[in-house]
Amino acid sequence: MKIYIMRHGQAGMNAKTDELRPLTEQGIEESIHMARWLAPQLADSLSLVLHSNYLRARQTWQAIAPELPEAAMVEESGEITPYGDPVFIASYLGALAAQHDSILLVSHLPLVGYLVQSLCPAAGAPMFATSGLACIEWQNGKGVLLWLEGPHTIR
Repeated sequence: MKIYIMRHGQAGMNAKTDELRPLTEQGIEESIHMARWLAPQLADSLSLVLHSNYLRARQTWQAIAPELPEAAMVEESGEITPYGDPVFIASYLGALAAQHDSILLVSHLPLVGYLVQSLCPAAGAPMFATSGLACIEWQNGKGVLLWLEGPHTIR
């Protein structure tokens, strides 16, 4: 099973609260660029999408959804915000692994880095570029980080 972890696209600073920060045009473009790169790797299968309830994560999902295979399920979660509990989320993803072939999670720093570390302890807590994507192979309760890419590292 593959778990794809994505950091939202670049967001503006012009909002009343952190939760309401919208994507910039560059954030939208870079997120779409990443989705187009990812799509062929999904083999026409995306079982579950989880995205944060913050505006920029929701907008990232809305921007990339047309570029990806249709997701069987899409859920918005208040648990995967910037300071969500990575150990709890990793445990939740591990439980979901029995029901899904591929999961895409769209969230925030610092959670995305700590989540990779919780799923793949050998990987440490990597930094994600905005619109960055990590791919984790999850098997028998263990994760291996296969790759971490950003909009400026792919072609």
